[in-house]
Amino acid sequence: MDNIFVAGVSMTAFGKQIDLSIKQLAAAALADVLADAGAEISDIQAVFYGNCVQGHMEGQDMVRGEIALREAGISRVPVINVENACATGSTAFHLAANYVQAGAADIVLAIGAEKMYSSDRTLMFSAFDGAWDVHNVALSRDALIRMGDGVPVPPGTTSERPYSVFMDVYAGFCRLHMKTFGTTQRQLAAIAAKNHGHSVHNPLAQYRKPFSIDEVMNAAPITYPLTLPMCSPVSDGAAAAIVCNAAGLARLKGSQRRAMRVLASVLQTGSDRAPEDYANHVTAHAARRAWAQAGIGPAEVSLAEVHDATAMGEIIEVEALGLTPLGEAGPRAERGELSLGGRLPVNPSGGLECKGHPIGATGLAQVFELVTQLRGEAGARQVGGARIALAQNGGGIVGIEEAVVAVTVLGHSRSARSAPAHR
Repeated sequence: MDNIFVAGVSMTAFGKQIDLSIKQLAAAALADVLADAGAEISDIQAVFYGNCVQGHMEGQDMVRGEIALREAGISRVPVINVENACATGSTAFHLAANYVQAGAADIVLAIGAEKMYSSDRTLMFSAFDGAWDVHNVALSRDALIRMGDGVPVPPGTTSERPYSVFMDVYAGFCRLHMKTFGTTQRQLAAIAAKNHGHSVHNPLAQYRKPFSIDEVMNAAPITYPLTLPMCSPVSDGAAAAIVCNAAGLARLKGSQRRAMRVLASVLQTGSDRAPEDYANHVTAHAARRAWAQAGIGPAEVSLAEVHDATAMGEIIEVEALGLTPLGEAGPRAERGELSLGGRLPVNPSGGLECKGHPIGATGLAQVFELVTQLRGEAGARQVGGARIALAQNGGGIVGIEEAVVAVTVLGHSRSARSAPAHR
């Protein structure tokens, strides 16, 4: 990623945006990212548009980006539609960065928008049903849930209300990690309480109510050991980033000092492995490629945004990225090391659990947070001295792990190798 920059970012408020259409959400993110970069629509030479569920929810297939963005003024340029499960937004960013790196354009827009919330809960939750092998649903579900065999499930700890099938998947991940490393439900609650505390300071987050560890433990159950505050909500929202090279950056009217360099952008699909073989987790493979591409190691990261569709997701991903040793993320969270003011702040935005998770926009919302932090513009949730920031975004399930993972590393414009370590 030589001389590839993020010149502008934007994010709408995430939540239940009942009165806003997908076109309105996309237009709002577009207007804000153009303003942030000092760009005009005429500067944009190509668009990568991320969306996953409008076909399911509204019947809008095949030309989603061309439809969503036309009224906002996007026309006469390539619009590439991107769908890659919950990693869609970061995949759009990855493709935009590589498009610029390949010399196909100087200034490219990556944008994701999603309208997921519905009063029809069956329609809403079934939007996730295609994110694994639909030819082997029972086999996949049983294999994932069996990972938790041997961990007793207390009575009354499974919700009678509908919820996403992926919560059962994460519960299997939880119980396996409990058996392997001694992770506790209280450590999961510490992750969730931390992220809810961070989200209080994020005006764009879906949930901004703090929870104590005990309140998370005693909240309504989803499926053991997960309780409601440990799980990401269904969300509407949009986010965007403008990616450019040095020539494109020079043409924009925004401050070049606020542009951040793309140090690494990696996309990785999973592979077959034993459930306990965490060293070969898809995120671990992606992380090794990202560290090599950026020319840095985990110790130089100032903050991280990771895919916490549940609190267990944060534990798995932090460890797979090498930000903590295997089995240590839970204890470190309980000691406050992953909180703002701690050794390595994780999900200062509030994460997916609290900020929200409109899946086509999620990865770009992570980029929004990284850039905001690196600029020193995050207000009360600001990580002091942030120089290098990382995002990890996963999507779907194949076998016993995510089908796809994206890892993005951003930093200030000077060389990553000369940047001071955060700790």
